[in-house]
Amino acid sequence: MIGKLFGLARPLIHKLDAETAHRLTIAALAAAPPLRPGADDPALAVEAFGLRFANPVGLAAGFDKHAEAIDGALGLGFGFVEIGGVTPLPQPGNPRPRVFRLPEDEAVINRYGLNSEGMEAVAARLSARRRRGGLVGVNLGANKDSADRSADYAILTRRLAPLADFLTINVSSPNTPGLRDLQAESALDDLIARALAARDEAQAEGRATPILLKIAPDLSLPELDGMVGVALKRGIDGMIVSNSTVARPDTLRGAAKGEIGGLSGKPLFTPSTRLLAETFLRVEGRFPLVGVGGIDSARTAFAKIRAGAALVQFYSALVFKGPGLIGEIKHGLASEVRNAGLPRLSALVGRDAAAIARGETI
Repeated sequence: MIGKLFGLARPLIHKLDAETAHRLTIAALAAAPPLRPGADDPALAVEAFGLRFANPVGLAAGFDKHAEAIDGALGLGFGFVEIGGVTPLPQPGNPRPRVFRLPEDEAVINRYGLNSEGMEAVAARLSARRRRGGLVGVNLGANKDSADRSADYAILTRRLAPLADFLTINVSSPNTPGLRDLQAESALDDLIARALAARDEAQAEGRATPILLKIAPDLSLPELDGMVGVALKRGIDGMIVSNSTVARPDTLRGAAKGEIGGLSGKPLFTPSTRLLAETFLRVEGRFPLVGVGGIDSARTAFAKIRAGAALVQFYSALVFKGPGLIGEIKHGLASEVRNAGLPRLSALVGRDAAAIARGETI
């Protein structure tokens, strides 16, 4: 039903500029009573990072930046929601316009610049809904004018770890100048060490909130080697592959293709999936991975699983295909499990990682 409603509303929504349409969508989800999705197929259940996910399909960070519509998003059928990016202090981000649709490419370019209402506003909203259930992660970012960006991640971790099911260290946003410098091996090692120490201080007793690392799709393989090495050495709980890209494929047709910012959506699928497979081969099962980038169907979601993802996330495809896509992906993944004669989707994780990393057909 909700998919049909989106189909009717889409022409009107797309007449609005992209950011206005986004804000109206968040407001609608926040105001409406949350839906009650049906029970998920047991074959889709996933155990990862010490958490149990009823299904592996998540909402990527960037959609609900300020934790305003968590319950509305979970009601659409997502197995988990990641909010943010969140910065310690409020910041407005870059000037508008800063997000652009490329409908011919089913892609989006954004240069939001980590616009955030700040850590305390998000903490208040997370505290207010703690008893409502559903798995919620928080994507962490540094303030643009911070003198010590690594310290920002420690501050955020200390404050938000008790309120979240997992935290994501985001050093891969292309829209904050210099932020991707923190992906360098020595800088990343210091940052992760400080974040883990802050997590442990905040949670001296009870379960330690998992901390994940989100990386860019534009890494070279030697850079990936260094980041995986740090993650394994420091005992991080998982990685998210990947953020948006600064690359511009020659195939882009949209009028906004020359805009500065991170490109997400369909054109990101192949490079992000190959990087995911490369990451899976390096991690060797020592922690789970989350696959993000270009998912727009059950087929592409399953490709992420075959490349090594225990869980998947998407956001940009909602702009073009609407929330009905969530159920379509879950149904398709359950069908793949049955066709393989296996009890769980998790048995298929990484099945084709080596072939995908070699550049064979995804």
